[in-house]
Amino acid sequence: MAYEYASGGKAMWTIPSVRRILAYREPVDLRKSFTGLVGLVKGVLGEDPLSGSLFVFINRRGTLIKTVYWDRTGFCLFAKRLERGRFRLPGEGPRQELDAQRLQLVLDGIELGRRHKG
Repeated sequence: MAYEYASGGKAMWTIPSVRRILAYREPVDLRKSFTGLVGLVKGVLGEDPLSGSLFVFINRRGTLIKTVYWDRTGFCLFAKRLERGRFRLPGEGPRQELDAQRLQLVLDGIELGRRHKG
C-alpha cells in the first residue's frame, strides 16, 4: 500500500500494483495478524502468499477489513474499520477475484452488484 499526496497535502491511500486481488468471502476472525492471515492464504485459499497477489479478508460483522500481500521485502498488512455501514463483497462462493476499482469501492463501503429500482 502506498500513500500519495494530493494537491492539498492530504495523504491518500492507493492500491499497489499487484498481480491480482483475491477476496475470501467467508467471515474471518480478524484478531489474526500476519501469521494467521498468511496461514489462511496457504491453507484455505490454496494460494502462494509470496505470489504478489493481494488477499482480502472481512470479519463476521462486516465492519473490519484486512488485506495482506508480499512486497518483495516482507508482508504488508492494511486494516480498515467502517464507522457506519458494512463491507460487502460481490459475487458468490468462498472466493472472489476483484480488480483495483472494485476493491476501492468495497473499501469505501459501497455495495456492489445490486441495482436499486427507481
